[in-house]
Amino acid sequence: MNFFVRQTLFATALVGMAAPVVAQQSTNQVGSNTDWYVYEESNPTKTCWAVSIPKETLNTDSAGRPKSVTRSDILLFVTYAPGNGVNGQVSFLGGYPFEPGSEVTLDIGGTGFALFTNSDDETAWAVTPEDDAKIIAAMKRGATATLTGHSSRGTVTKDTFSLLGFTASVEEAAKRCGK
Repeated sequence: MNFFVRQTLFATALVGMAAPVVAQQSTNQVGSNTDWYVYEESNPTKTCWAVSIPKETLNTDSAGRPKSVTRSDILLFVTYAPGNGVNGQVSFLGGYPFEPGSEVTLDIGGTGFALFTNSDDETAWAVTPEDDAKIIAAMKRGATATLTGHSSRGTVTKDTFSLLGFTASVEEAAKRCGK
C-alpha cells in the first residue's frame, strides 16, 4: 500500500474514532427501533449514529474451545458527522485490543466484508466510503450481522447482531444529520 493511501486511511480512521468514544459517553438517545438505537450529539460538531449491541457472543481459543474472557463494550455503529465529512461510516467496537495487523470479518447473509483494525484501540472500520455504502445496503437486506475478530491475546471472538430495526434507525440518524 503506498504512503498516500495509508495516510488517507489513517486520517479517515482518526475521524471515525471519535464516534465510538462519543457514543459510549452519550445519554442523548433520540430514537429506538427494535434492536437498534439512535443518538444525536451537537458538541463539538453535530454527530448522529445508529448503534446496537450483540444478541450473541462467542469467545474461543485458537483450537475453537469456548473461553471465558472479559471485554468492554461491544457495539456496531453507523455514524453521520457532516461537519467532519462522515456520511454513513460503519464501525465496530470489539471490546478488546485487536491483534496487530488483523482484520475483522463481517458476514451478512453469506456476504463477507473486511474491516481494518488499529491495534492501539478496540475499533474496526470499513476501508472506504464505498465499502461503507455496500455494508449498509447489505445490512438493510439482512437479518443478522456477524463479526469475527482476533484479540492480541489470541482469542477469537464472534459477535452476532440482530438487524431488526436497522433500516429505520440508520435512516433516522442520516435524516437527523442532514443527509
